[in-house]
Amino acid sequence: MYATGEGVPQDHAEAGRWYRKAAEQGNVLAQYNLGLMYTNGEGVPQDHAEAGHWFREAAEQGNALAQYNLGVMYANGMGVPQDHVEAGRWYRKAAEQGGALAQYNLGVMYANGMGVSQDHAEAGRWYRKAAEQGYASAQLNLGIMYATGEGVPQDYVLAYVWFNLAAVSGEENPKEAKEMLQKLMTAEQVARAQEMSTSIFNRITQPSSR
Repeated sequence: MYATGEGVPQDHAEAGRWYRKAAEQGNVLAQYNLGLMYTNGEGVPQDHAEAGHWFREAAEQGNALAQYNLGVMYANGMGVPQDHVEAGRWYRKAAEQGGALAQYNLGVMYANGMGVSQDHAEAGRWYRKAAEQGYASAQLNLGIMYATGEGVPQDYVLAYVWFNLAAVSGEENPKEAKEMLQKLMTAEQVARAQEMSTSIFNRITQPSSR
């Protein structure tokens, strides 16, 4: 309530004081929120080491957002020593819980052999998981993989599909790639790609309830 100014005057310092009381008793959301406050210097002095401490507390309790943020900190040497292996470990924990950003970053790590053995097929697997959640950069990278046949069988139709979806998701780069692909595709292939794009888009934006 203090963080949002709901029912009381907005006061980030006061928010931080109450988050800390809960965090010190092991409340995972309070730990995560306190980590964010230290990351942004909101209500407390900016302190990446302290942010890392609270993210770790929450991450070790299974909080996927804290796991992702801890991965980012290790990847960039922010508040902790830079360690790509450790970054990958925390990204994986978040990715396995369905975090699209963590899935994408894990894909990038496999694509570049950063903190893990280079493995384009594994990169494609994680890009796909993020892409199927509508993450534009993952959709673009997956399209590139299908266009070049790197890590997946070369398939211009699927490349076009993922470029299409990346463009819809706000990525600016696929337009030229789509134009190049069209010159290599038949009209029937383009029509099939458009149909598949619509089907996947509907699945992403209107997931079936279980």
